[in-house]
Amino acid sequence: MQANQQGGFMRVLSRGDVLALSFGAMIGWGWVVLTGSWIKEGGSLGAMLAFLIGSIMVIFVGLAYAELTPAMPKCGGEHVFSYRAMGVTGSFICTWAIILGYVSVVAFEAVALPTVLEYLFPNYKQGYLWTVAGWDVYATWVAVGVIGSVILTVINYLGIRPAAFLQNILTVMIGIVGLMLLGGGLFSGDTANMQPFFSNGLKGLFAVLIMTPFMFVGFDVIPQAAEEIKIPFKTIGKILIFSVFLAAFWYMMVIFAVSRALPLEQAASSKLPTADAMAALFGGSWAAKLLILGGIAGILTSWNSFYIGASRAIYAMAHARMLPGFLGVLHPKYKTPSNAILLIGLFSVMAPLFGRKMLVWLVDAGSLGIVIAWSMVSLSFLILRYREPEMKRPFVVPNGKLVGYLATVLSIGMILLYMPGTPSALVWPYEWLIFLGWSLLGIVFYIWARISYGNVADEIMRQVVLREEREDGISQSA
Repeated sequence: MQANQQGGFMRVLSRGDVLALSFGAMIGWGWVVLTGSWIKEGGSLGAMLAFLIGSIMVIFVGLAYAELTPAMPKCGGEHVFSYRAMGVTGSFICTWAIILGYVSVVAFEAVALPTVLEYLFPNYKQGYLWTVAGWDVYATWVAVGVIGSVILTVINYLGIRPAAFLQNILTVMIGIVGLMLLGGGLFSGDTANMQPFFSNGLKGLFAVLIMTPFMFVGFDVIPQAAEEIKIPFKTIGKILIFSVFLAAFWYMMVIFAVSRALPLEQAASSKLPTADAMAALFGGSWAAKLLILGGIAGILTSWNSFYIGASRAIYAMAHARMLPGFLGVLHPKYKTPSNAILLIGLFSVMAPLFGRKMLVWLVDAGSLGIVIAWSMVSLSFLILRYREPEMKRPFVVPNGKLVGYLATVLSIGMILLYMPGTPSALVWPYEWLIFLGWSLLGIVFYIWARISYGNVADEIMRQVVLREEREDGISQSA
């Protein structure tokens, strides 16, 4: 175990750590509350088929990540990929877009946790404060979100190892609950409950399909922590792809178990269909509460993963003088981007004060940011296949150019799902104003960086990409 000479990060993440980081990021709370609507829209087999097709769409983007991450195992991931293919401007746009997505998830999980606790402790909300966008905010509800935010901030501040340890423990909890649900569905469920296997024809299939890419967001966190991974670079790409397959299996397994446990009408009308299915399969409310605990573990793994992803992306931009230099500082003892983590923690602590509705708008806008970054990574993969065919690639994707074209087309198609006139379009004016406001803030930072540092960003990024030691004499506090 030794520090990376260029950035000072500690390479400590094992295979299991990387898998837990990626899988845990993709498995949040949605599988607990949305499964009933998936079954209602597409039918039991139709919903599973939609997730199978959706996972294939995401796999093509994941393959681009799988090749680029071990080829350029540097902090920031997308930040480095897009620079090598598109230069400073492309790198700024790509990384700024994905930071919006990461920050939005961190903020949303800070309100998801207190919301979920209502299912375990009804009426715990006390001390009305105010109403934001029709959502009543209570003091005890805010306190839960704030306490959770502070704990995760401290854990991430103290190093990647405690954050990875927490991730592993929570992922094991999710796995145990998932195996119980699958076993119950196989041995105690009823195939008759799975009728109808398909609902609403192609319309129903598509209704579920458009939701699937958003359920896989999170595998892209792996390249953010690339300088902290101590396994062979080739293995990183394999784990990344395996994590997407594992998430696809998870979602299809949940749909299968719930559809065997509950008749369609009951699954579709339930607020927590997966918890109700668990109770039905095991004959007691204790099972439902156990599954909710598994869902809370999913919230925490997603929350923790995006803390890591957001802080490393911010650090990478600051290190390249695209954001204020104080955000590009590593803690001398813990080897974490401490100031970036504190900034993310501040966002997370403040999030519960704004209620749940406004945070839904934020995470929807952030999802658009993530798929924009996906499209730019896919395009970077394709550009580098043509421009630098001899680039060292520890993990090589077969038929790379074809994969690159498919990944680019599919990721652009995901962007179109957010445009006006589509079922999943961003809400006007709220979600579009968040996205446009973030874009405007990015333009301000970009102009500021170019005026303040000129071509320094290009020189620093060139050295990062070429794995050269920095000898430009520029201090982190410049």
